[in-house]
Amino acid sequence: MVNSCNTNRGILWRQVWGLAALLVAIILCWMAYAFYQPRILQNLELVELAGWLGIVQGLIVAVIEPLNGGISDRLQQRLGSRLPMISTGVLLAGVIFVSVSLLADYNLPTGMRWIIPVLMTAWVMAMIIFRGPAIALLTQFVPTTALPQVNAILVLIFGTLGAIAPLLHTLLDNMGASITFMLGAIALVLGAYILQLFTPKHTLIAAIQPDKSTTAPSVLLLLIFIIGLATGFEINLLLGIFPQKLQTQLPGLSVEFVASEILLVSAIASVPLGDWTADLGANKSMLLGVGTMTGLMGLTVLNDSSILAIALILTFGISLSLVLMSIIPLVLGKLAVTQAGLGIGLYLGGSAGGTAIVSLLMKQIGITSVAAFLLAEVACVAVALCILLCKKVSHIKSL
Repeated sequence: MVNSCNTNRGILWRQVWGLAALLVAIILCWMAYAFYQPRILQNLELVELAGWLGIVQGLIVAVIEPLNGGISDRLQQRLGSRLPMISTGVLLAGVIFVSVSLLADYNLPTGMRWIIPVLMTAWVMAMIIFRGPAIALLTQFVPTTALPQVNAILVLIFGTLGAIAPLLHTLLDNMGASITFMLGAIALVLGAYILQLFTPKHTLIAAIQPDKSTTAPSVLLLLIFIIGLATGFEINLLLGIFPQKLQTQLPGLSVEFVASEILLVSAIASVPLGDWTADLGANKSMLLGVGTMTGLMGLTVLNDSSILAIALILTFGISLSLVLMSIIPLVLGKLAVTQAGLGIGLYLGGSAGGTAIVSLLMKQIGITSVAAFLLAEVACVAVALCILLCKKVSHIKSL
């Protein structure tokens, strides 16, 4: 079996870069899907569904992601690797992506148009099969103490791709849905192949079988889910509401450009902050990032200076980088290696739930910057309380 509990070994950089290649493909596919989903549904005259499908899918992910993570842990213990599950998910997602691309340009009869949103939802579920288990591979490739530095690479990738979203949208628009989805399927398969190629079996080390002493109590699992929910909620408030507020203070910039700048700063900041967050610890760096982000939201509400608005964009990016770099080490640090998939699934599921709630609030009642700041305060307090309770639960369990 595979073991990642040995913190004395070094970082398996080839495997880390193989995982990074797959994550690039995953992010690009999500961006392509998010760009074309409403367009395809509108072309099918399913306008009302276009506004609700993403919310429903987010809630589905919130439930399924932890279950899938638990399954990946059991397969890991039985087969010694998460790679078969990742390969299966990639193939399913690729086939469904190609199917959607072929049907998108086909003039389906009115009674058959429901097939497209069903396939879209199936694609989301197929992506869930391998997204969490792929991230959980970090426990096999990286010592616990080095997780923040390696996670900085993933934040760099995420922030950079998010920052160039306006350029990618132009490219996607020119290519069309069919070509985009086919290229997305190819990218997923290629990313999975690179990961398999860079992860030979002889690099996997025999693992410890789970027992009752390494199984986390249910309350700890719930706290991790709430941390993911509150974190995803606050990040979506930041990127969904405050670029508009900052744009009013910087009228020469577009809202999309402001959001891209925040993501670009988060990507750049991840490089120098990697070692610092490792020294500070995941708990403290998470609290610092979330607390700073919330405080900056309050300043943005009160601000009317263009110079301060630029400073806010920079500091928002740094605080976002702190949060993104801390969350995976925080989650993996609170669970045994045999529950790594479950931990990542709880975080991703909670984050998806937070995203769906923000989308639902924006759709139903709208959210002002003042309301977003107040909601962010609640999320910040929730994260702080959950981290404190996690420490107490872990202490009680160790007694």
